Amino acid sequence: MVTIKKFIRINERIRTPQVRVVGPDGNQLGIMPIQKALEAANQYELDLVEVAPSATPPVCRIVDYSKFKYDQEKKEREAKKHQRQFRIKEIRLKPNIDEHDLEIKVKHAIAFLKKKEKVKVSLFFRGRQMEHVDLGRKVLDRFILDIQNDGQVERNPAMEGRIMSCVVGPK
Repeated sequence: MVTIKKFIRINERIRTPQVRVVGPDGNQLGIMPIQKALEAANQYELDLVEVAPSATPPVCRIVDYSKFKYDQEKKEREAKKHQRQFRIKEIRLKPNIDEHDLEIKVKHAIAFLKKKEKVKVSLFFRGRQMEHVDLGRKVLDRFILDIQNDGQVERNPAMEGRIMSCVVGPK
């Protein structure tokens, strides 16, 4: 697991002449020169950590750096847990598919959509079937019509070589 860490300046690495300091208990200690802020951090036997470098003057906090870093990583892990990644499921059809077989494929697609997954519907043409692309288009349109209540078309049907495909996402 590789995460991009932004560089956090602490103690002597902070180069601005004045900083706004927040104490270890969260109260404002005010704007002070960097040397005075470092002395205040030493009194508490903690580190001076720059938490808002873009503010004017930069905001620094008096905290234990290792604990601060651990809390930041914990927040990142927690945020990553709640991210939803879409997976694309594929359903393959042929232009001469039987009525019942199409119904089964529609049921599978609806089940995927209810699980909040995207469905790529691919219609394969073989040999002379390429001469009757309109028949395949009718099958794909019927499929889309059948799953209309549970999903919406995100990418309209398009030909890619011998395959006509579209992407349907959950509503």
